[in-house]
Parts: sequence; C-alpha cells; structure tokens
Amino acid sequence: MTYVLAFDLGASSGRAMLGRIENGRIQLEELHRFSNDPVAIGNRLHWDMLRLLQELKQSLLKAKHRGIAISSIGIDSWGVDFGLIGDNGELLGNPYHYRDAHTNGVYEEVVEELTYDEIFRRTGIQFMSINTLYHLAAMKRANSPLLKEAKHFLMIPALLRYFLTGKMHNEFSLATTTQMFNPVSNDWDGTLLEGIGVDRSIMGTVVAPGTGVGELRESICTELGVPAVPVYAVAEHDTGSAVAAVPALAPSFAYLSCGTWSLIGTEVGNPVLTERAQQLNFTNEGGVYGTYRLLKNIMGLWLLQECRRAWEREGASYTFPELVKLADEAKPFAFFMDCDDDLFLQPGHMPEAIDAYCARTGQQVPDNPGAYVRGILENLAFKYRYALEQTEELAGAVFEGLHMVGGGIQNTLLCQWTANAIGKPVWAGPVEGSAIGNMLVQWIASGKLTDIWEARKLVRESFPIELYEPQDAAAWRNAYETFVMTTKLA
Repeated sequence: MTYVLAFDLGASSGRAMLGRIENGRIQLEELHRFSNDPVAIGNRLHWDMLRLLQELKQSLLKAKHRGIAISSIGIDSWGVDFGLIGDNGELLGNPYHYRDAHTNGVYEEVVEELTYDEIFRRTGIQFMSINTLYHLAAMKRANSPLLKEAKHFLMIPALLRYFLTGKMHNEFSLATTTQMFNPVSNDWDGTLLEGIGVDRSIMGTVVAPGTGVGELRESICTELGVPAVPVYAVAEHDTGSAVAAVPALAPSFAYLSCGTWSLIGTEVGNPVLTERAQQLNFTNEGGVYGTYRLLKNIMGLWLLQECRRAWEREGASYTFPELVKLADEAKPFAFFMDCDDDLFLQPGHMPEAIDAYCARTGQQVPDNPGAYVRGILENLAFKYRYALEQTEELAGAVFEGLHMVGGGIQNTLLCQWTANAIGKPVWAGPVEGSAIGNMLVQWIASGKLTDIWEARKLVRESFPIELYEPQDAAAWRNAYETFVMTTKLA
C-alpha cells in the first residue's frame, strides 16, 4: 500500500499527512505535527525556514521507519511570504513574517504612487498591507542587501520544494496572493515590479497546480535513506487546497475556509475585475484547474489565538474547548467590532486591542475571558454574513448555504452562530481541508482520479458533513443590524 504525503503548513503549526484511497474512501493519517512559531530578532519578525525543513525531513524519516511507501509529495502553506536565493543557490536570510512591521508606511506610499485603480486592474487582488508587493517595496526602499544579491524569488512552499528537489518553480495559486501576478497575461506583472524597483528576472516561472516539479534530490535521499520520490506543485496556497476539497456537487457554491485566517467566497471561471469588486476590496486568487477564488480575507481565529496567548502570559491557561464553553455561557451581543480593524493585525495584547476598539466606539469593554471569546465568535459570524452577501452580489448568484472547511469547524459554536448570522444552512467538513485538497491534486496529477469533480465527490463520500440549521433568526437579524451600524460597514 502506497500513500501520498501532504505537507500542510499553517501560520501557527504544520502537519505531515498521509493519504490513500481504499474501498472508495479517502483514508487519512497524521504522520507528524509540529509548531510553526515566528522568531523575533530585534524589531524584526521572521520565519525559521531551516527548522521547517528539518520537520519535513523528520516526517520522511518517520515514514521510512514505519515502512510506509510514499508515491508522491505536495506542500501547501499560507500566502504572501517568500525567500530570496543568491547566486550561489543559498537562502539569503530568514524570510520576513507577513506581520512584520517593516511595511508600515510603505503600503500607503506604494498605493499612492501606483494607484488603487492600476494595481487592482493588473492583479484583481484585495488590498492588504501584508501582501508581498509591499514587503518587496519595503526591502527596496530600505536598500536591503538581500534584495540586491537576490537571483531568485520563491514563495514558501517553492522554497521548501527547492530545498528538497533543487528545482525552482513558483506555483500559480500562491503567485496570485503576492498582488504582483497579472491574471490577464497569466504572468508576473512587469509594470508593478518596475514600479517598486524589483527586477522581473528574479521572479522565475509559474507553474499550474498538478505540475510535476522534480523529485527528492540525491543529497536528501542519501541523508535520509529514502528513494527519489516525485514532488508535485499542488494548489500551494492552503486556501486553494482547502477549496479544492470543498465537497460541493454543483459549480455554484460558497465556501468558508476557517482557521487563523477566514476566507469566504466562491469559485469562478474568470477573475472579477470590476470597479465594484475593487470598491468592496475583494480578491481573485488562483484556484485549481483554470478557476479563480473570488473571496474576502477576514482576520479569523487569529483574534482568539492571540487572546489565549495573552492570558497564558499572565498565568491563566485555557484550552480552546474551555474558552468555547465560557463563551457559550457569556452574555450574547455584548459588543460589536469589525474583526478586520487595523488594531488587530499585528501581534500584541489582543484583549487590550479589543478594549481599545470598544472604547473608541463608545461600548463597554468585556470583563472576563468568556465575554471576549463570545464577542470574537459572534462578530466573526456577522462579518461572514457581510462578506457572503457581497460575494453573491459580485458573482451574480444566490447561494443555498455555506460550506465550511478547515480546523475552525471544530468550534461548533462558530459553525452554529455562522448559520444563525447568515440565516442559511452551514455544511461543516472536512476538518483537514487543506491537506485533503493537496492530496486530491496529487492523485489527479498521477492519474488516480480523473478530475476535480470526481475528487470532490470522493471527499463527500469519505468524510462526515455536519449540518447546522439557522436558529434564533429574529435576535440574530436585529444584532446584525446593530453590528453594521456600530462598525460603520453599511
């Protein structure tokens, strides 16, 4: 029995997942799990790429020691971040974390110089200060010696693939998250790169999901005592992989990939580059097999994770189930906030940031952990409704309900409150959406599955889908109206 191996790297943890198809069902197994913590050095925040490479190696060793045969490998991760490779083929410094503050002020300068209209027309991507465009611009304006010496630009999965295979290719779904990829020309946008002073030659080629991009290099095989396994470029943006695994049976569907970030939208055949899409600050990220993901990025469970981290530093340790229980017992609709406010973007003391938001908007601050958590989950659900209605407007569709995938669906309160907020059914599952989507593309590439629709049907038949019907319609409808008014999102 052979397995595909999916490395699924999130912004806080990573997993090596094994998958096989047996008796018409996908069988999953977690081989290795590890934390993925940013490292602060002075006033800079970095990713520890060598540590991540070591965890990938440990995963291959675990498979070897268990006698598991691996037929292929794929890697997916968060978006926008990258590494730079020098003329000697070596990594030039540890990549910046997307929450690093070196883009402060640069984002505003670049947008003013290149203009919102021009950037959106050329990329169709949501404006966020974390986008790669502004990180590269910040390095250029700081006269970064790393950028001067760079010969190759590689997104995070492409960088890890390079470490494993020695081959350099960026992948389509991740390239689109940079806000430097032009969906019309289907290539890097030379005008934007020239506008920030970055040499087009370092960006390299972009390959589609499902492309074979090499095999484990000889030095890795010798070091670990493993065979030269093929490596595929899957949908290397984790959301792209998660959407590939949505168990939808019809082309028109709405999804919410829920984790550290929440991404809500639909799948379209062509990017939506209209003035209204720009006005609503939607994004058109690359998908699988000729599709785009028309979606909105929402801050997500980052707010909850950061609150928990702040309370731990103060000596109060809670598990996530404990926090969800406290939230269930707390007073409903105690405060309203826009989860995407700039106050919540960078690491810090999240409860104090929420207090500052409440004070700024004339609301009473929460007074216990349950109140904070309930407010986070309720307001995420409200923001999901807000974005879902905009998605329907832009796509010219009315969705029957919402497919939720990803680790966040283990929070049953969030699933139920999302159904309550949108007033439509929520279908939650599968949990391991990104890893499963990663595997699906590997199986399609190898010929084990025919296409994405056969793959999605297989997902639906392999994993339980939990149905959440909306409840307390009047109370949630009234609270949503207050949310829109308080946050000034109307």
